[in-house]
This record gives sequence, structure tokens and C-alpha cells, in this order.
Amino acid sequence: MTITRRLRAARGLLAGYAATSAAHLGAIATGASTLQHATKPALMPLLAAQSLAASRHTPKLLAPALAASTGGDVLLQLGSDPAFLAGMGSFAAAHVCYVTMFVQQGALDDRRRSLLVAAAYAAAWAAMIGQLWPDLGDLRFPVGAYSLLLASTAVTSAGLGWRSGIGGALFLFSDTLIATRLAGWKELPGHRFLIMATYIVAQYLLATGVIAAAERRAGGAAGVDADVEDAAEAALRAGVTANR
Repeated sequence: MTITRRLRAARGLLAGYAATSAAHLGAIATGASTLQHATKPALMPLLAAQSLAASRHTPKLLAPALAASTGGDVLLQLGSDPAFLAGMGSFAAAHVCYVTMFVQQGALDDRRRSLLVAAAYAAAWAAMIGQLWPDLGDLRFPVGAYSLLLASTAVTSAGLGWRSGIGGALFLFSDTLIATRLAGWKELPGHRFLIMATYIVAQYLLATGVIAAAERRAGGAAGVDADVEDAAEAALRAGVTANR
């Protein structure tokens, strides 16, 4: 596939991700449960396909991370306790992929910054778990273990730049809202909508952030549109050569 065709496909898939996200959030807002169940499993596969089309340097673990997220999305829709625990395990696998990717892309290269970010998130994690722990019942240890992985994603994502850092923070916020539901706390207005809106944006920022880091690490232009600049430069050189 040529660069132009690949980037056109990436733009189309991104539009599909945006449209499916809007449809899913609209379904939550209007209580259209059938549309919710139909659109949620399509979100991460669309983002995975878009990520693979967007750059020659997309990390290999990004597709598995989004595939594991898809598994979690599907399992959490089933409603049973075993399915919920399996969904949490699927998302845990996604976070292992994310943390591994971020470290591979140099997230911990600045040790001082990493320690400061880790200390801040550790304090936030301790405060969150301390408040939720009495109300989580049998889910205390699964939620506690999962939240450590989630916090690790937030810490390492911050080491790649603002885009992935915001993505990691939003993912942590989204799953914290889920934890408050598990604990039986009073829900915020639009609680489910807020969970999914922050999750959708978080996954997009994490995916595009790690691709941008991979582009920089590979020596390309920052961001997922480096191929466009490469093509433009090649065309310019070809034109100059032809005019000599």
C-alpha cells in the first residue's frame, strides 16, 4: 500500500472511530442500550486499525493492547461477576502491554522526572485505595492489584510527553469512576457517560502518543503525520532534479 493510500485509510478509520464514539456516547445519553452494546466492541478495533495505518513505526504491542481492551469492553457488558473479573484481567493485560511499550520508547529515561511522577501517582493511588477499600468487599484485592497496573500506565505514559501523559491520567480517572460504582458510592451526574467519554479519549491519546514517541525514536518527524512530510520532501527533491 502506498503512503498516500495508507494515510487516506488512516484518516477514514479515524473518522470511523470518531463517529462510532459519538454514536456510543449518544446511546448512553439517550438510554439506547442496543446501540450501546453494538458500538462498544467496535471502538478499539477501529482505533487499532487506524494506528497501524497511521505510521510505519507503530509499536508492535499497541494492537495487542487494544485487542485486550476490546476483550475487556465486551466482557464488562455481560454483567455477571465472573465476566467482570475476566474483563478486569483483560484490561490488566492491556496495561502490561502499555507499560512495556512506554518503557521501550524511553518513558523512564529521565529518572528524576519519572521518580517525581511516580511519587505523585503513588500518593494519589494510596489516597484512592484508602477511601475505597472499606466499601469494595470481595473485590478489594482484585481492584487493588489492577489499580497498581493502571497507575503504572499513568506513570510511564507521562514519560513520553503531554499527549500520552494526559491519556494515562484520563484512563486512571475513568477507571476510578468505575471503582466508585463498585464501592456503592453516590454517582456523579452523567456518571456512565463520563466513564466512557474519558476512556475513549484516553485510549486515543495513549495510542497517538506512543506512535509519536516511536516516530521520534526512529528519527522521523514528531507525530503520526511524518510520512506525509517524507512524501512531500521526496516529491520536492524529484521536482528539483527534473528541473536541472
